[in-house]
Amino acid sequence: MTSFATKVFCRVERVCQHLPVALNTFLVFSITGEVSYLVLVEAPLEPEQKKTVWSAWWKVVHLLAQYFMLGNICWNALLFLKTSPSIKGVFLGGEGVGQGWRYCYTCETHTPPRCSHCYDCKVCVLRRDHHCVFFGQCVGFRNYRFFLSCLLFMWSGLLYATLMNAEVFIVILKEGVTVHSILLLLIPWIMLVSGQVSARAFAFAFIADTCVVGFLLVSAFFFFHLFLMFRGQTTREWYSSRRPYSLGLLGNLRHTLGLRWYLCWLCPLIPSPLPGDGIIFQVTGSLEPTR
Repeated sequence: MTSFATKVFCRVERVCQHLPVALNTFLVFSITGEVSYLVLVEAPLEPEQKKTVWSAWWKVVHLLAQYFMLGNICWNALLFLKTSPSIKGVFLGGEGVGQGWRYCYTCETHTPPRCSHCYDCKVCVLRRDHHCVFFGQCVGFRNYRFFLSCLLFMWSGLLYATLMNAEVFIVILKEGVTVHSILLLLIPWIMLVSGQVSARAFAFAFIADTCVVGFLLVSAFFFFHLFLMFRGQTTREWYSSRRPYSLGLLGNLRHTLGLRWYLCWLCPLIPSPLPGDGIIFQVTGSLEPTR
């Protein structure tokens, strides 16, 4: 009985670990589909413009823009998940243990500076930033570029989707700010279950709400991580006024995004090798890297 319960618990745990990724995927593709519908069918153009050549070009440009953002979100997310930030497969012997190294009793090994153990991933992570619950994986030295690029395109995509959904808010509020319209925007699920609105109205209201809330949340995460990157810090280090690993703006960009930091954000397939190894870090004011 105990063995059966353990197996069930392990399976439920694995499902829960992948649930945020599945939910994010569903929301991203739902928003893209809804915005594509707005562009193709409910395009915010004047009636006389919908029959002109400009209308076709307007739609093509919008579709290309949103699928460029969708492709970057999906590809960066995939590379983020496939790139392991852990110490597995990394030779930590080198010239011996130096200043800043610690011993991890869980992994039973010495770990370099800025490396820490993640109890969700069950492994030590090089230059660990934090454990991302939305992806179910740690953000570290090797996959930070893909994480930040994914945030960038999620932020720009949600900004675009929110602007495109402005027409939805206008339609809902066209008869004035009533109890019905406010409830539809705040609690669309209850309005649908109670039969107050159609499934079509619920879908538009729910996705429009998701765009606004998602844009605010992603904006907070994105600009916070930009702030940290410019300062040469991780999430675990930001509360400290000291910045021993800050190498200046350009140096921080190179050590976070790679040598082609000015191009790599355009496409995750652009190679941008990192100048370091995640083990040795140069301390500000020191000519010699510290271990």
